[in-house]
Amino acid sequence: MNYRKLTIIKHTFLDTQIYGLWYNEIGDNMQKKTILIIFTGGTISMAKHKETSKAIISDNQSELLNNIASELKNIELLSHQFSLKPSPSITPNDMFDLALLVKSYINDPKIDGIVITHGTDTLEETAYFLDLYLETKKPVVITGSMRNYSELGFDGLSNLVSSILVAANNESKDMGVLVVMNDEINAAAEVTKTHTLALDTFKSLEFGPIGIVEQDNVLYYRQTHYPHRHISPDRIVTEVEIVKVYSGASSEILNLLIDHGVKGIVLEALGRGNVPPLMVPGIKRAIDANIPVLITSRCPKGRVLDSYGYEGGGHHLRQLGVIFTENLSSQKARIRLILTLGISNEYKRIKDFFS
Repeated sequence: MNYRKLTIIKHTFLDTQIYGLWYNEIGDNMQKKTILIIFTGGTISMAKHKETSKAIISDNQSELLNNIASELKNIELLSHQFSLKPSPSITPNDMFDLALLVKSYINDPKIDGIVITHGTDTLEETAYFLDLYLETKKPVVITGSMRNYSELGFDGLSNLVSSILVAANNESKDMGVLVVMNDEINAAAEVTKTHTLALDTFKSLEFGPIGIVEQDNVLYYRQTHYPHRHISPDRIVTEVEIVKVYSGASSEILNLLIDHGVKGIVLEALGRGNVPPLMVPGIKRAIDANIPVLITSRCPKGRVLDSYGYEGGGHHLRQLGVIFTENLSSQKARIRLILTLGISNEYKRIKDFFS
């Protein structure tokens, strides 16, 4: 194919930087796509401090976009800086504000897809929040990097390019929120961070990726296994805590949370969804106080189910009124409950949102 010279346009419109990156193909009529990139911070926006050599936040969005210009054809990029935060500093309120921002942009007919850069520590939580909140057929893709801008083998550029290609691909429509890292495409509802350092840390342990990026090609192998039930409240309730269950665990932490006015509790339980008998009084007390208690498993794969009838077993907990989350991780169950409580604190309605 023959292309005319690459044209780069950059100007500011409100909070949005516009980087027009496109080729005019001679002889064919290619459809130009417009992709918005929202920067939130994270390792992809970090570089080493000169004195300490430790990674710190750096406003490098212009450098990132200029470095990938030659890799993109027939795509116009817009950019918006939402925040410059490491991902441990991202709160559910930030996720809610980000969801509102994405919703405002996604309704713009000129925008074909959105890519969000994010720190990897809480990336899966933000991705799942957006997946639940947003109801759109347009692609929304979240990415980041495991190495900072100063390190050899910085993976941020390749992850960003792959994410833009996915967001611009017609087959990415109506797929829910996607996470693209290391040239793999995963569904927000399925993916989790599995390694503290490895570049291929994000995996869908139960089913594997739904697709891959191979050079300029976006290839999908399957649909997601989760139905998309959207939860779009006008507010969120953030006072939801996770309690990890272990041998001999008691009700002390549960009682402390109840006394401090917690609005919801997620138990990361044993195996199929079981707890030690010493936790049962605290669970009863929470439910009697109209505090929803959810059950997940500390096992990385498999569903929770009411298989066991002994005290603290899954069947006993279900009879007490504990809500089973099937195969959600504790952190994703918490995100779902935060959104659900923004709509209702009635037990039946909450249980319905987890069916």
